[in-house]
Amino acid sequence: MFIDTFYQLKDNKISFTREQASKFAKQLADDFNPLHDVDAKRFCVPGDLLFSVILSRAGLHPKMTFNFTGMVSNDVALTFPEQINQQAFVTDDNNKQYLSVQALGEKCDNPKLISSLIKAYVEFSGHTFPHILVELMKQQQVMINPQRPMIMYESMSLELQRMDIDEMQLALADCSLEIDGKRGNACLKFDLLAENKVIGHGKKHMLLSALRPYCQDTIDQIVVSYNQSKQDYVNHGS
Repeated sequence: MFIDTFYQLKDNKISFTREQASKFAKQLADDFNPLHDVDAKRFCVPGDLLFSVILSRAGLHPKMTFNFTGMVSNDVALTFPEQINQQAFVTDDNNKQYLSVQALGEKCDNPKLISSLIKAYVEFSGHTFPHILVELMKQQQVMINPQRPMIMYESMSLELQRMDIDEMQLALADCSLEIDGKRGNACLKFDLLAENKVIGHGKKHMLLSALRPYCQDTIDQIVVSYNQSKQDYVNHGS
């Protein structure tokens, strides 16, 4: 499967180089979060890459929930599940958990369907900022810290009514941002479609921390900087 090029497999352990994780974020997800830059001091592997590897190795179930519990740095050797019997975990050699996954229903191993879902979801997820979050923050009159933007991927769930297909698309259904002091919980709901019909639904949850009063000029600067990083990458490559 195409996702195999974005990780290393040795002694049945999976790890990610900075280059692999950054390439996945920028080229597949169109995600230019500075945490995924090759030279980032606080570099972390995109959560969507962990999600993609699990699906490619353990298969797709009608109901799945992914909970992200730790940030993965480059070259950390991880054990990924090859099957999910209701629940499984991604752990390192010290048994630290980075992700848990729950699954219900009969497994599907159709590589075309799994690849289609990965590509559709990752593209949608990668466009969370600035396309969706900026508008949500404006509505709530709060914003992230521009010096240290903290937006953490908390969880994702999906539910499919049918899996006898090879391709699917994804469309945003609803989004919200709940504020609790200096923290926010963003929820993005989406529909999964095939043959122009809704065949499933899903949710993505993110935590925003160190929130402060909204300032349009500052937000504009953040977006300009984000878009400039994207343009620089397009112009000069990885």
